[in-house]
Amino acid sequence: METITEKVRVAAVQIAPDLDTPGATVSKVLAAIAEAADKGARLVVFPETFVPWYPYFSFIHPPVVTGAEHIRLYENAVVVPGPVTEAVAAVAKRHGIVVVLGVNERDHGTLYNAQLVFNADGTARTILGSGESAVNYGTIRFSGDATRLISSGTGLRIQSIN
Repeated sequence: METITEKVRVAAVQIAPDLDTPGATVSKVLAAIAEAADKGARLVVFPETFVPWYPYFSFIHPPVVTGAEHIRLYENAVVVPGPVTEAVAAVAKRHGIVVVLGVNERDHGTLYNAQLVFNADGTARTILGSGESAVNYGTIRFSGDATRLISSGTGLRIQSIN
């Protein structure tokens, strides 16, 4: 395995999502990526399921009263690939920065807790865990050269999301 000795500036973004306007959360993400790059970061990381928002309601209310909130979350969840991934990829490419973004991904009637990873050239790849981890924990999505930083076990497959 290659030893990497280069120092890299990393930005960990901790901002509030817009719970009323999901598109505004994406706008905040795009602005934060640009700001991080302007300050010299080469990697910017966002929280788990940041877009459209983390399902806070599931910890506050019993499941019997959260049906409407789950539907609202599903309706606003990220489709991969789609407009959100295209916008983030474009900003990553424009600023030459790797982006790790936690999203609620909507796919065929299911919500997944997914991590999207965009390479500095805007490309993206998907790594799906196999078996039980994929079912219980959703997907992890990587792009291009970002995969060289990850040491994985067996049972992973890579797919393009572009």
